[in-house]
Amino acid sequence: VQLQASGGGLVQAGGSLRLSCAASGRAVGSYVMAWFRQAPGKERERVATITSGSIITYADSVKGRFTISRDNIKNTVHLQMNSLKPDDTAVYSCAARLGRDTDYRPSAYDYWGQGTQVTVSS
Repeated sequence: VQLQASGGGLVQAGGSLRLSCAASGRAVGSYVMAWFRQAPGKERERVATITSGSIITYADSVKGRFTISRDNIKNTVHLQMNSLKPDDTAVYSCAARLGRDTDYRPSAYDYWGQGTQVTVSS
């Protein structure tokens, strides 16, 4: 599967952005799909995951603010980000892994899209 992320940008604190990850080659519903982010000087962090069985998990830092969803018709996964904070500033990437279970480790993911920059100003 090929993944392409989009939707990043510059937003003020408290604002919202919606990221999209468009997949081609195979249905996103066949994979565990995840969003990761990496800020300068920090390790890559798993933000949200949706399994093929629609089990959703979030990092504690984004719970209640971010929502991951999957559009099987458009073969796309979205990340709606609300109440953004400067600490959310990072490059966000989508990823896919075969299998059924959530996994927080970047190494567990087989396919990656290019990153999209999210910058939140204070």
